[in-house]
Amino acid sequence: MQVYLVGGAVRDALLGLPERERDWVVVGATREELLALGYREVGRDFPVFLHPESHEEYALARLERKTGPGYHGFSFRSDPTVTLEEDLQRRDLTINAIARSADGTLTDPYGGLADLASRTLRHVSAAFAEDPVRVLRVARFAARFAPLGFRVAPQTMELMRAMVERGEVDALVPERVWQETAKALAEPAAAEFFRVLRASGALRVIFPEIDALAGVPQPIEWHPEVDTFRHTLMVLDQAVRLSGDPKVRFAALVHDLGKGSTPRESWPRHRGHEERSVEAITALAARLRVPTEFRDLAAIVARIHGLAHRAFDLRPETVLELLERADALRRGARFADALIACEADARGRLGFEERAYPQREYLQRARDAATSVRPGAAETATLDGAAIAALLRRRRCEAIAELRAQLEPG
Repeated sequence: MQVYLVGGAVRDALLGLPERERDWVVVGATREELLALGYREVGRDFPVFLHPESHEEYALARLERKTGPGYHGFSFRSDPTVTLEEDLQRRDLTINAIARSADGTLTDPYGGLADLASRTLRHVSAAFAEDPVRVLRVARFAARFAPLGFRVAPQTMELMRAMVERGEVDALVPERVWQETAKALAEPAAAEFFRVLRASGALRVIFPEIDALAGVPQPIEWHPEVDTFRHTLMVLDQAVRLSGDPKVRFAALVHDLGKGSTPRESWPRHRGHEERSVEAITALAARLRVPTEFRDLAAIVARIHGLAHRAFDLRPETVLELLERADALRRGARFADALIACEADARGRLGFEERAYPQREYLQRARDAATSVRPGAAETATLDGAAIAALLRRRRCEAIAELRAQLEPG
C-alpha cells in the first residue's frame, strides 16, 4: 500500500501558498484493509475514508467511466490494480494532478509542474469534457489564481466551449452551480469567474441575466466604460477591494440586472431598471436556490443604489424613505453592507475607481440619527398610535436635516 498527497495541497505548496486542505490517495489497497487499520468510510459515490487520527480524507485510487449526463453520470472502479497515474488522469487540471510521496518525491505524469511555471490552467485529458462541473471549477481557479498570472489554456477553453455547445452544461444542478459561485465570489479576482464563463459560452446558460448585460450601452457621461457587462465586473472588482463578504460581492454583481431587459429603443437610458433588477434577482435566486440573506441584500442594493448616489441632493423626508425601503432602521448591519455595495457601484466606472464616496458615511450617520430619536413618555401620553408615528417621523426628519446642516460647507 502506497499513500500520496495529491491535488490542491501539493499545488499550493509548490506555489508557496498555505495549504487549505489535504487530500490523500491510496494505491494498492482495498476497502477492507483500510477499515482494518481503523479508517472510517464516509464516501457515498466512491470509497473515501477518514484517517483514524488526523481525520483527513483518504481515497482509494480509482478509475471512472461516463455512464450518463451531468455530475453524477459516472461509474467507478477501485481495486489494488489501479495505478497512481491512472488515478491522476481523471483529475481536472494538470496543476491538480501532481502527487507527493512521504519522502517528498513528486509524480507528475501530465505536465503540471510545467504549467505551474507557465501559469497555465490546462485540462489533463479528454475525460475533462465528461463532467460539466469542471467548467465551473476552471472558472473558479481562474478567479483564485489570476492575480498570480494564471490564464486558461486555449485548448482548454475550446474544450469548454464544445461542452457548452453539446448541452453538457445544461445538466448542472442548481446547488452545485451556487456552491461553485459562492466559492468564486470569495476569491481575490472574483470577476474572472464570470469572464471565463462568458468566454466559454457557459454564462448564457448558467447566468443568462448577467450574460444579457453584454453589449447593452449606458450614458457615456455617467459611464465612460459604456458597456453594462464591463461596468458590472468593474463593480465586482471594487466590491472585492471594499469587502471580503461574498454577500456584498453578490449584491454588487447583480445590482443592475434590470438593464438587460431595457427595450433597445430606450438605450442608453434605463429608466425603471431598479425594480426590474429586483425582479431579475428574485428569479435568479429562485432558480439557483441562492440563500435568502444573499437575495435580500442584493434586492436592497438594486432598489436603493440610484437614490444613494444622489443622497446629498435628497430632502430629509426622501432620505428617511430610503432608510425605510432598505429596512435600515431595524437592520443596521445589513444596511452598512448595502452601502458598501453602493460605493462599489459608484467606483466601478472608468476613471472613477479612486473617487471618494461620502454618501456612504452620510447615509450611515443619517440612519444613526434617525434611530436615536426617542420621544419621551410625556410627549406621547395623550397621543394615539397614528399620532405617535407621525411625531416619530417628523422628529426623524428633523434629525436628518440637522445632520445635513452640519455637513454643509462653512
